[in-house]
Order: sequence, then C-alpha cells, then structure tokens
Amino acid sequence: MSDIRAYEQPGEAGFGDYVQLLKPRVMSLVVFTALVGLLVAPVSVHPVIAFASILFIALGAGASGALNMWWDADIDAVMRRTKGRPVPAGKVEAGEALAVGLGLSGLAVLMLGLAANWLSAGLLAFTIFFYAVIYSMWLKRSTPQNIVIGGAAGAFPPMIGWACATGTVSVESLLMFALIFMWTPPHFWALALFMKDDYSKAGVPMLTVTHGRKATRTHILVYTFLLIPVALGAGFTSIGGPIYLTASILLNGWFLLGAWRIWRRDEAVAEADNYAVEKSVFRFSLYYLFLHFGAFLAEAALRPYGMGGW
Repeated sequence: MSDIRAYEQPGEAGFGDYVQLLKPRVMSLVVFTALVGLLVAPVSVHPVIAFASILFIALGAGASGALNMWWDADIDAVMRRTKGRPVPAGKVEAGEALAVGLGLSGLAVLMLGLAANWLSAGLLAFTIFFYAVIYSMWLKRSTPQNIVIGGAAGAFPPMIGWACATGTVSVESLLMFALIFMWTPPHFWALALFMKDDYSKAGVPMLTVTHGRKATRTHILVYTFLLIPVALGAGFTSIGGPIYLTASILLNGWFLLGAWRIWRRDEAVAEADNYAVEKSVFRFSLYYLFLHFGAFLAEAALRPYGMGGW
C-alpha cells in the first residue's frame, strides 16, 4: 500500500464523516439481505434477538467499510468516484479509520455471538476478514478476477441472517449466497465500463483495464447466463414459490436483454452516448437484487407460519 501518511491531514471530523466511513449505502444492502435471510428461515426468532442480530451484522458491515477505506485511501484519492471519502479528503485520519474498523469488528462479532449464536458470529468474522484482507489487501490490486472472487464478501449476509435464526447453513442460505455472488460481476463490470479511467489512474487491474472493454462486455453476458439458473433454482426450494419464480423470470429476462445490448455495443457508439445503456443496466442491476430478495419476503409472508423472524 502507498504511504498512507499522505492522507493523514488534520481536520475536524463530524458525525457524518464517521457515518460515511462505514459505507452506509453498502451497509443498507447488507442489512436488507441479512434481514431477508433471517425472516425467511423456518424458525421463530424473538423480535429483540432479531433486531440485535441485524444491528450487529450492520456494525460488522460498517467495520469492513472502515477497514477498506483505511487500506484504499491512496487509490481512493485519485479516483473521481471515491476521492471525497473521509480519509483521502482529510476529514478522518487513517489511524482513526483503522481503529474504528478494528473496534467495531470485535464488538460486532462478540455481540452477535452472544445475541444469536457462534456460527453466525463466525460467519460474520470471516466476512469481515474476507472483505478487508482477501479482497481489499490482496485481490483488488493483484488480479482482474478481484470482483469475481471478492464478491463473496457481499454474498454472506443472507447466510449470516439464516444462521442467526437456525444455527445452521442450508441449501436455501447457500442459494441466497450464490445469487449475490453470481450477480456481483455483471453488476460491477457494468459500472467499470463507464468508470475505466478511474481504475487506470489508480492502477487497479479491473477487467476493463487488463482485458479491455470488449472482453468485459463478453464477460458480462457470460456471467448473466450463469446467474440465471442460480436465481431460478432458488425458486424451487422452501424459500421460493410462484411469486418468486414469476418475478425472477421477468427480472432475469430483462437483465439478460440488458447484458445482450451491452455485448452488442460498439465502443465508439457507447462513448458517443456517454454509456447510456451501460448506466441503465447498472441501475437496473440494483433493482434486480432488491426485488429478488423482496420476492423471498413475499413468499415467506404468505406461508402458514408467516415470517420466521416475527
């Protein structure tokens, strides 16, 4: 990592700066998918335990974000999308970010173990380690497969939520994990197509940088094809059903159409219209994941025993 002291500029950090350090937008997705994992499990969980579990999962996600910002401050400072983050902007010192990340990590894991069970706490600890060390410190700067392998970090929350309720790992929780894991590459590569210059300047070996945009377009299409059977397969388990399958068929059809349009795009045309299609597919991919997990919730709400968490 570059000399992080360059970003340790004195300044008055406000409450909002520390909130941004925890990556609240990423945390919101973690909280939602973890909550779904907990609520669709076929086990009753006391509302207080459910609330505490989600709170500590959220703290763990925030800890991961703080550790990532501490480590990546050097490359964040040269990327337009990230240069305003608290550490490169000089609002929070790197040492503070590290301390917040480590402190929240220990607190979140310990309290989740006490509130729910130690399997879920162990999964949370591994998730934090995977994101901060395996992805941020190793994969991100060393291989164009960074987002493929590193996507596992964002895929664990529903598995953790399920473990909070059941104390186990099941086919259902593995399929929720696989859904996010397979969704991450086409989602992120769509973003990378219109953010290539940022990654080039930062020296991050994103696929668009190492293999070019044409190859990235092909990868998006291939991974979308691989995503579809995973998404549909979840519909034939205990957490699926007609609502989920209907939603999944429609969402995957639309996502595949978007990936096909991206694949067919000529680079000159894409640049001329400011990557409108790529940006549209990226935005849709966010709804894609949210609506899949919303459909899981709808199925759980209609079951005779209702949602397991309440």
